[in-house]
Order: sequence, then C-alpha cells, then structure tokens
Amino acid sequence: MLTTWVVAPTCLPRVLRRCHTCASERFRANGKFRVNAHHKLLDAWLLVLCTACGDTAKLTVLERVHVRSVRPELLDRLHANDPVLAAELLQDPVVRRRNRIALDWDGAWRLDTGGSDHVDREVIDVSVRFAARIPVRPVRLIAEGCGLSRAEVERLITDGKLVSAVRLSGRLSGAFTFTLKR
Repeated sequence: MLTTWVVAPTCLPRVLRRCHTCASERFRANGKFRVNAHHKLLDAWLLVLCTACGDTAKLTVLERVHVRSVRPELLDRLHANDPVLAAELLQDPVVRRRNRIALDWDGAWRLDTGGSDHVDREVIDVSVRFAARIPVRPVRLIAEGCGLSRAEVERLITDGKLVSAVRLSGRLSGAFTFTLKR
C-alpha cells in the first residue's frame, strides 16, 4: 500500500540578501506590494523587511511595463497585497535571479504523513509530494516521517533496506518515492 507524504509551506520563507543599513543577510516578506505608475508604465515591487533593523527593501516584480500588457487579475492581486501572490513570486526563478536573492526555508515548512499507522509495518512504500519548491534533504524527511534518527536512515541506505529511484543524498524539491524494509 502506497502512503503519500506532503511537504507543505507553513509561512513565507526568509529572503537571503544583504541589508544596506545594518549588513544583516535575512529579510522577511509580509506580502505587501508597492505599485507605481509613470503615465502608461508600471513598476511593482514586493516589499521585504530586514529581520535585524526593520529597514525595507524592494524586490522588483514588474519594471517599466506598459499598463495594457499587465493582466487585470495580476494588477488586482498586487493592489490587494495578496500573500499567495507573494509566495508565488518568491518561488519564481526569474524574480529571484533579477533581484539576486535566495530563499531560506528553515522553519517554514512541515511534513504531513497522514498519521503514524505506517511506522509499525515491515515494508513501507512512500510517495513524497511537494506543495511548493522547498529544497529539503530526503534523509531528514524520512527520519522525521518514520521517527528515526538521521544516522539510522543513513545506515538503512547503506544496508540496502531503504531504496529509491532518486539519489537520497543532497537536497530535493521535487516528488520522489522510496521503499523502507525493516
């Protein structure tokens, strides 16, 4: 029987970028946007606050874009400070590259295993899905989901009792499956 686990975000991730005021490297996004019009051209920014000094920085979302080329739904979401849009934009590789930022997901996600009935079984087949592109080490997910230590999970991989089609070392942010034989 295949069990499905879901890695889901609990809040917006921290933004890794140097603060010009205090040289801190962490910002928090609160879902606020600023939209500015220059005649028929629009600029839009996602506002982020330094976690150390509270200084505001702007992450460029739209830059000198003609008003008619922006979808009305997007403009409405920007004006409404939609937190879901903020989450989508933070995960957009184009926005991250343009603003030269990275994301820190520590403490911003949770693992939903659907209960603990799988812990006592001899063989566990698990499919792991990601609700957002959250880079997490599979060893950490398996340890947390099965109630094991990371060292024990590493030992199970070495002994061939924990197998997967993907490499379980490093970080993953896409779906994968694994089988655990005890």
